[in-house]
Amino acid sequence: MASTKEAQKDAYDLILEAIDTGVYAPGDRLVESDLAERFGMSRTPIREALQRLETQSMLTRTGRSLIVASLDHGQLADLYIVRAELEGLAARLAAQHATPEEVRVLVGMVEHDLGLVDDPGKLAQANRRFHKQLHLASHNRYLIDQLELVHRSMALLATTSLAADGRGVQALNEHKAIVTAISEGRGAEASEALKKHLSYAFETRLKIDAGEIGTHEGPER
Repeated sequence: MASTKEAQKDAYDLILEAIDTGVYAPGDRLVESDLAERFGMSRTPIREALQRLETQSMLTRTGRSLIVASLDHGQLADLYIVRAELEGLAARLAAQHATPEEVRVLVGMVEHDLGLVDDPGKLAQANRRFHKQLHLASHNRYLIDQLELVHRSMALLATTSLAADGRGVQALNEHKAIVTAISEGRGAEASEALKKHLSYAFETRLKIDAGEIGTHEGPER
């Protein structure tokens, strides 16, 4: 039988994954008994996981209920600023430290993801995997930990910029430019390409929220 510590970790990861994949969206109420039934575990680890997520501002309390938190415009802008700086550094370090095998994995991801441009939900998941792999290629565990915190907050976004018409192909071309710079050891160029990539993503998200551009139908994350 799993220890309480292991069960808590499992419950935390399961709930966080459910938020990240859009099972629970910002504003949705999380009920302890429902989650325990859904994940097939006792209420104790669920309760501890919910408390942890509330402490991390992933959940917010309204009365006696816990709901998935949401980001306002200012928080969203702040998040993108921090993410761009940290990921820019990761790209710069990856250009210095990525192994040939890691570079080939990144190249393969971009090629594979071209087949997902018509499915925003799957493309968003692939996008998270790509960025995670890039973080790992930096070979800086402290930076990787900080980026994990940033990307955890990204789960609170109700839509993905990759749902915008034409954004998927554009984003993958940007990924390709980032990987090319990394593979050639051009750290400054890799960093700048990464920052531009996130700037375009933020701009696209703002246009979606303002109703200026259309989106594909499908999972929004």
